[in-house]
Amino acid sequence: MVGILIGIVVLVVILVALKVFMKADPRGLAYGARVAGGIAALAAAVFLVFRGQLSFALPLGITGLGLLGWLPWKAINLGQRMRKSRGQVSRVRSPFLDMELDHDSGAMRGQVIAGRHQGAALEALDIKTVVEMLSEVDEESRALLQAYLDRRDAGWREHADAGTAAGEVHAPRSGKMTDQEAYEILGLQPGASAGEIGRAHRALMKKLHPDQGGSTYLAARVNEAKDVLLRRHR
Repeated sequence: MVGILIGIVVLVVILVALKVFMKADPRGLAYGARVAGGIAALAAAVFLVFRGQLSFALPLGITGLGLLGWLPWKAINLGQRMRKSRGQVSRVRSPFLDMELDHDSGAMRGQVIAGRHQGAALEALDIKTVVEMLSEVDEESRALLQAYLDRRDAGWREHADAGTAAGEVHAPRSGKMTDQEAYEILGLQPGASAGEIGRAHRALMKKLHPDQGGSTYLAARVNEAKDVLLRRHR
């Protein structure tokens, strides 16, 4: 009987919330949705408590309190800090290439900035053409191309010619990395804190570390970028 009454209360709350939504202006819909969601979650949590399902009621109750803004601000901020950032991109340049790495998906894309394919996007070139470029570029660009090919087609080495095209290149750096390059490699804005630098480094290394099937060259560049920027915080 108690369960039926609670179910009726939940239904009434939902109907009232829908009525409010219909009358609300667009700017208030987001707030209204959050309040309605919080009330519904709390009502469902109470229902589950009466059913003896505490393991489900507790997270629902916490969610409802959070949506209604009744949790301590530190707990809310913690949740916001734990949300994954979106749209963050790392950039690495070489004499022949301008490459980007998407932090969310781990996908690489790039543009040819010198040579006979200047101006072309790597994605627009077929695998055979990109592999042929390995013998036409400098070692640093070759290392970037190999990392790109590994992500685009893991079996590309089986079809490549023997020699440097199929082997891993440990490219020498063309010069000392600047602060601007380091920020771009880690996908950060100038002035990032030591904590932000450390988090960006860890996130990238999960995708680029050789033990995870990544690129030795790119992992080395990410490590160098971290070291360059952290020196400013010592």
